[in-house]
Amino acid sequence: MASPQPTLSATAARPPSLRATSGPGSRLERLKSVSRKPGEASFFFYDAHFQNEAVKVLPGEYYVDNEELLVMTTLGSCIAACLWDTRARVGGMNHFMLPQLEGGAAGASGRYGLHAMELLINELQRRGASRGALVAKVFGGAQVIDGMHSMNIGMRNTEFVLDYLRTERIPVVSKDVLDIHPRKVCFLPASGRALVKRLAATQAGAVLAQERAAAARATVPAGSIVLF
Repeated sequence: MASPQPTLSATAARPPSLRATSGPGSRLERLKSVSRKPGEASFFFYDAHFQNEAVKVLPGEYYVDNEELLVMTTLGSCIAACLWDTRARVGGMNHFMLPQLEGGAAGASGRYGLHAMELLINELQRRGASRGALVAKVFGGAQVIDGMHSMNIGMRNTEFVLDYLRTERIPVVSKDVLDIHPRKVCFLPASGRALVKRLAATQAGAVLAQERAAAARATVPAGSIVLF
C-alpha cells in the first residue's frame, strides 16, 4: 500500500548550505513580500525544529518553488501531491479535500482534486518544468475517524489522484496513503525530497478541525463539503 518514507528529522531535513535569516532583506521577509496568486500558499514562517524557512500549505492551496524552502502541510482524509521536475529541479505541493463536487461536476477550486492538480502543474510549467519530466510523491487519504467506511473520502481522494497521475503518465515514485493516521508532510522543492511523519490517532481531531475550518471558509457552488 505504501512505500517506506523517511521520518521527520531536524538533521536529515536541513540542507547544510541553508542558514537561518530574519529581519529586513532576509529570505523570509522576501517571501512574505511577494504578491501571491489566488490559491497560492502565503503563510511563511521560520521553523525552529528544522532551522529553516517554511511555508504552510492549507487545504485548497498549492505552492511551487526552486529553492530548498520547507513546504509543509498536515493531512487527514485530504491528499497532498508533491510533483518534481527531475531536470529543472523545481517542485511543488498541493492539498485538496475532495475529488470533485457532489454530482460529479468538476470544481474550479483548489479544494477539488482535478483543479488542484491543474493549478499545480500549470504553475510548475510556468516556472520552467516539463510535464514529461515530472515525478510524483503522494500522501494522505487517511480514514481518521473509525466506523465511516461507507463514505471513505480518504480512499476516494487516493483513488482519484493515483488514477489522475496514471492517466497523465506522471510516475508515482513513492507514496504513503490510506490507513488511519493523520500525517505531517515536508517537501523540499529543489531536491524533490519528501519527509512524512505519521501522527498519533489522538491528533486526528486537530487535523479534522483544520479541514472543517477550511471547508467552512469556502463558498461551495453546489452542495456542502462534509469531512470526517
